[in-house]
Amino acid sequence: MFRPSGIGKTTLIRKASEVLKSSGVPVDGFYTEEVRQGGRRIGFDVVTLSGLRGPLSRVGSEPLPGRRECRVGQYIVDVSAFEQLALPVLRNAGSSSGPGWNVCVIDEIGKMELFSQPFIQAVRHTLSVPGTVVLGTIPFPKGKPLALVEEIRSRADVTVFSVTRENRDRLLQDVVTCVQSGRK
Repeated sequence: MFRPSGIGKTTLIRKASEVLKSSGVPVDGFYTEEVRQGGRRIGFDVVTLSGLRGPLSRVGSEPLPGRRECRVGQYIVDVSAFEQLALPVLRNAGSSSGPGWNVCVIDEIGKMELFSQPFIQAVRHTLSVPGTVVLGTIPFPKGKPLALVEEIRSRADVTVFSVTRENRDRLLQDVVTCVQSGRK
């Protein structure tokens, strides 16, 4: 799914995850969530579907001590904290016990997350795991193309939904049906 920020991609992903879980499908993964303070967005957190939470980015002018600066606009990305939460989830995708299939939620595969080379490798691996269907979000194309995003968008086994304020509520059933029919 793709569209600009604030359209409802994460809400749609979370709702689809719940519908799939309630139908007995094993679902794991993570999503990103805005962090607000005094009505102002100050960053983003990574939240795993098992409830773990950590910082992805914060507004700031200085990188964390001892870490290289990774910046997207006004946000400094905490690559290490992101990797500590996201990588174990991706590594576990496809390792669910027993026969059948599972869903791995990756929200989002965007500029901030792509500062992590291990994340890029893990996403590529997860997309190739038999029995694992990835339910993910990618950003709306603008400016310089992001290599992994374009690679994903052009895959024959990927269906891309364009999410808008007008269609985001109607897309839920389409997304769930697509994921259920995407079992490898």
